[in-house]
Amino acid sequence: MDPVKKTAKELKAERRALQERQRAEKAARAAGNAAVPSKKPASGSGASSTVGSTTATSTTATPLSETSGSTKTTDSKQRHSLTKEINNKEINNKQVDMFSHLEITKGANTGLAPKEIHPAILVLGLQFSEFKICGANARCIAALTAFQKVIQDYKTPEGTTLSRHLPTHLSPQITYLVNARPMSVGMGNAIRHLKWEISTIDIEMSDDEAKKLLCEKIDNFIRDSITVADRVIVEYGLQKIQDGDVILTYARSSVVQQLLLEAHTKGIKFKVIIIDSRPRLEGKKLLNCLVNAGINCTYAFLHAVGFAMRDVSKVFLGAHAFMSNGALYSRVGTAMVAMMAKEKNIPVIICCETYKFTDKVQLDSFVMNEQGNPNDIVNISTTLTPKPGLLSEWLNKPDLKLLNLLYDLTPSKYITTVITEVGMIPCTSVPVILREYK
Repeated sequence: MDPVKKTAKELKAERRALQERQRAEKAARAAGNAAVPSKKPASGSGASSTVGSTTATSTTATPLSETSGSTKTTDSKQRHSLTKEINNKEINNKQVDMFSHLEITKGANTGLAPKEIHPAILVLGLQFSEFKICGANARCIAALTAFQKVIQDYKTPEGTTLSRHLPTHLSPQITYLVNARPMSVGMGNAIRHLKWEISTIDIEMSDDEAKKLLCEKIDNFIRDSITVADRVIVEYGLQKIQDGDVILTYARSSVVQQLLLEAHTKGIKFKVIIIDSRPRLEGKKLLNCLVNAGINCTYAFLHAVGFAMRDVSKVFLGAHAFMSNGALYSRVGTAMVAMMAKEKNIPVIICCETYKFTDKVQLDSFVMNEQGNPNDIVNISTTLTPKPGLLSEWLNKPDLKLLNLLYDLTPSKYITTVITEVGMIPCTSVPVILREYK
């Protein structure tokens, strides 16, 4: 028997068993509610005894309702967890073979989280898994801010020191975030920097002083590596924008958005073409921001990039990470935009902070990548009230598989220059920056 069909049958049986269990629990709760009749106090001579019996019934019914409520909550969590587990199994069994080594993000499971996980990390993991916080800079700032709360609430156990025990306390917090969604390169570099700062703390320093110092170090990292770095990148980027330019950008990069807004504030006359793609449609947020600022914008999808390139003078793109071989790792679709611009001899300018540089070398988008939930690309309806489309039953079609890659790799030959806080450099100088500023 075909193992794929057998697995599908097993999953179908599990769903049927889950539905039967839910119906049985619902019938049991209905029977339990019917067994406790509501009594009203009667008027007349027997009023006192009736009131007494009603009071007695009320006192015994209160713990019963509390128990029923807690049982209902527990059952709801178990059903939700079991349904989520079945869905994850179905999706994992329908992976594209070439990308089967990339695990699909399961999302944050707050119900089964270990007790040592801080509430701020639980909330952050849920926001990461649901893509409520997107972008390398936003994710890094949110993670470091959550770690500040963890450090503030931390207490060093007896018989050890903060510099030795705190990294052990942070490890499960980091693991939980990674399980919610794979860590970005910038987050990894920031966490390594935090661990290094912890290791340099004087063991003679009191816990309160050490925690205050660590929180200041985190604030300094956010200020120097992200906030101030973005301001410097914007100042360098203004040198590349002149009156009459038609600038094309893809999706939404926070530093590119700051650059375009600053250029408009300086009085430079230019137009912007925003290229976007499903399923995140991040470019809509950038479009809304630029239009509200009074910038002339055009919005198009990725399949129209060839047509949109006809009038473009420069391409500005953001970055998720830069590899030491000069390759750009960014949201999927970036490579297509850069290659099309190179074909038209249009300069491709990347805005990237140096904390996103990494020693890793990557030659393609297959070995290392992040795979999103395929269900995100199922809905193809453009109406305000989406209706089930042709892909709504894709899990029940054995010959249909969906792939939702989040990133791609752009080779260095398609990139003109990289604007960083240390200056404008060719992308082949990434290893030099890593060596000199590490």
